[in-house]
Amino acid sequence: MQYTSTYESPLGKILLAADDEGLTGLWFDKEKYYALNLAPEHEEKETPALKETKRWLDVYFSGKEPDFLPPIHMIGTSFQRDVWNILLTIPYGKTTTYGAISQQLAKQRGLTRMSAQAVGGAVGHNEISIIVPCHRVVGKNGSLTGYAGGIDKKTYLLKLEGSYEEGRFFPPKHSTAP
Repeated sequence: MQYTSTYESPLGKILLAADDEGLTGLWFDKEKYYALNLAPEHEEKETPALKETKRWLDVYFSGKEPDFLPPIHMIGTSFQRDVWNILLTIPYGKTTTYGAISQQLAKQRGLTRMSAQAVGGAVGHNEISIIVPCHRVVGKNGSLTGYAGGIDKKTYLLKLEGSYEEGRFFPPKHSTAP
């Protein structure tokens, strides 16, 4: 069974979802993959995981790095979960590239190379945005590509963390994000 709750953020309403293991989804209103894997049968209820997620978000949106992680339950393919686990290692206030993640994943899997586009697809389908920090991934040229929540939200989050660099980062010419 999945449970849902909402959180009012500086960027608008966020839908949270959790099961008995932990947080399964965190979506901005109207984002590209909004509630993609939310079970049709779910109940609005404040669970311990949802309360802990809201506490984490309160700390985060106050401009501080949370010193805890709410319980999370990443639901996806083995490849997606491997990519999302790498996202969890990106430090607060830092960014990395899709290419760097693909190199790290290739090394973990004993391969000579891995497709940065495949990594980008997994990053883009991250169901637990912000906490699993897909907003910290940028194109190698500084393009702020690939954030399902929207480039404006990605920019806000990078600025909040102090990692946005004027002149280095820019919106992509063509984006599939809303």
